[in-house]
Amino acid sequence: MHKITVAALLASSALALAVTTPAYADKHDRAREAIAAAEAKIHTAESLGASTEAPRETAEARAALAMAREDLASGHKSSSIDGAIRASALADTAIGVSQRRKDQSVAAAQAAQRDTQEAAREGVAAARDQAAVAQQQAADANSRADAAQQSAAASAAEAAAARNAAALAAQTPPAQVETTVTTQQPASARRTTTRTHVTRRTTTSRPVVVAPSSVTTTTKVTQPPN
Repeated sequence: MHKITVAALLASSALALAVTTPAYADKHDRAREAIAAAEAKIHTAESLGASTEAPRETAEARAALAMAREDLASGHKSSSIDGAIRASALADTAIGVSQRRKDQSVAAAQAAQRDTQEAAREGVAAARDQAAVAQQQAADANSRADAAQQSAAASAAEAAAARNAAALAAQTPPAQVETTVTTQQPASARRTTTRTHVTRRTTTSRPVVVAPSSVTTTTKVTQPPN
């Protein structure tokens, strides 16, 4: 587009120089050449979008060109030449305004694109941070679950050991306790010995109570083998 613009400007400038340079052509020919140069510039401006980007300047160039043609048709050659030159200048202005506004639009679009890309990068970074936090929370939850499982396993092992100990205690036979009681009678009386077998759940020794004058008790505890 820039190449087309430069080429069109060079061509129209060459025509303008040909118009303004004194030559063998008379004013009528010079007026027609100036009008042709102005029309070429206006066409170039319109092809570059000047009708949309710079509508006022384009309309003024079209009006000046129409006046130049009218002046030439009326025989006002000098006015026609001046009008054509003014139309060319307005076309140049329209081209410049159009190009400037297009450049601004491109710059604004590029800035908006950069902002969008930056927002997208920030969104991706935020999503990654959230994912990292979620992964850390999941790891913490797994650690707590593992600790709970280990604690439950330890509790189960302790309970099993307690049950085994209770079962072993229930299977152990009670201790055998043999008690011998000797009764002393006066000299005229007969001495008697009584043996009593007592079975108890616990291994204890019953205190020996001896009567002041007549009774002797002996207790023997026999622990059964495991």
